[in-house]
Amino acid sequence: MSVRVKQIAKLLAKVFVSVGLLAWVFSQVDYEQFREAVAATRWHYVVGVWFATVLFSLLQSYALQIILRKQGCDVGLAKLFATTCITAYYSLILPGIVSTGVKWYILKRSTGKGANVLSSMLYNQATLSVVMVLAGLAALALAGPARDASPGAGRPYCVPLVCITLFTLVLLLYMLVLSERTGGPVIRWLVAILKPLPRPIREKGQSLLQQIAVFQTAGWRFHLIVASISVIDGLLVGLLIYFLAARAAYVVVPIGVLIWLCAVVFVLSKIPITIANLGVREMTLVGLLGLYGVDKPAALLMSVVMFSGLLFLGLLGAAYQLHWSLTKR
Repeated sequence: MSVRVKQIAKLLAKVFVSVGLLAWVFSQVDYEQFREAVAATRWHYVVGVWFATVLFSLLQSYALQIILRKQGCDVGLAKLFATTCITAYYSLILPGIVSTGVKWYILKRSTGKGANVLSSMLYNQATLSVVMVLAGLAALALAGPARDASPGAGRPYCVPLVCITLFTLVLLLYMLVLSERTGGPVIRWLVAILKPLPRPIREKGQSLLQQIAVFQTAGWRFHLIVASISVIDGLLVGLLIYFLAARAAYVVVPIGVLIWLCAVVFVLSKIPITIANLGVREMTLVGLLGLYGVDKPAALLMSVVMFSGLLFLGLLGAAYQLHWSLTKR
């Protein structure tokens, strides 16, 4: 089977998965109730989601700019933001790994340093992912759904205990990987752990670890700066997107719940099984928000509002793509 045929087969598989998941979600929601929820949407919050999504991408671009400079690649913030928007545009029609390749290709053409761009992109995403996982575990420990509401019963400690343990392990492991002294042995140990996994997962994991190893000599000040931007971007701006989307759909849950939901959806979005995370996001929000008594139509509407933010970013990307095409850039 040729490479082209395999790519088409993978794309069709992701489309089928997206359609299947969406069909299941909509089968769980009463159409009339969902239509009423859409009619009652608070549109000023929807517009807020659009601009918060733009801010999220702008901060991601700023973090990538700092990382690229450390790699000897000087790219303007405007160019990085435009590239991020174009990537969002392609993510609506291509699988995640392919749309990300578009971003790498544009930045490679701009800098002439493909390997440096790749390692910078992976380091940026890895740092943001670790921040989101840590924030999600902390929020889940404090506001998770594992509560026993029966009279006189205390709250079980298994979920908070597991979350605290995982929080400590993830933070410690990431610090050991980035350390110049311990990074080499830890990465070799992680590569050995990946060996029993399927070949595609093993190769992607090894590639990620090798690219992150480039930054082991960057120094802790650099890592703290990038991590701080990721905290502001992922935790504050990401939470703002969820808060505004919830308000638009009349969803009322504690802030801690929105934090760990944001982390769960973000981590699941990194698994390239659907197009633009369609289906995964909807199924996750409808299922998990139901634990807090949120009606399925409202949860689905909240997911749709969040997806509209990606559409807005994609429209900006289409405009940038058209402009660059007309100017032959």
